[in-house]
Amino acid sequence: MSINITEEEEQRYAQLQLIALNFARDGNTQELKKMLDYGMNVNLCTHNNDTLLMLSSYKGHLELTKMLLEYGADINRVNSRGQSPLEGVCFKGDLEMLKLLIQHGAEHKGRAMMYASIFGNKDIVLYLQSLDASSASSKFLGIRFEYIAAFTSGVRSLFFKKQTA
Repeated sequence: MSINITEEEEQRYAQLQLIALNFARDGNTQELKKMLDYGMNVNLCTHNNDTLLMLSSYKGHLELTKMLLEYGADINRVNSRGQSPLEGVCFKGDLEMLKLLIQHGAEHKGRAMMYASIFGNKDIVLYLQSLDASSASSKFLGIRFEYIAAFTSGVRSLFFKKQTA
């Protein structure tokens, strides 16, 4: 069966996709849920392959992220830069979001600890180490990840204090 879609219908669908992506960024759980209930793809993504889940988790929208996971969002799908939602959360430093993603099967081995340490998120580094005994003494260029995280956290706090002074 062939269905003909008009150009106007295609444009409206593209608009709806942009609205859904903005709902993910803004944490609008109720409206995005309606769109998913009507058939919007839970793995909808931007031109950079940032999924609804990636946008929501990166922005710290815990309730919306839970809902997307319940709808079956692909938790380990990577964007065009090869980054997963979990790696984005490691960059942002949201420990509660990190725990949610891991509870739902996010792959946490690989670059996650690197992102957390480089951006000064020592609590995330320590949590990731607690999940894997073999990573407890993991190092980058001979330096333990938790030391890297402590150092970068200190540098960032000095820099941001100077910026706001």
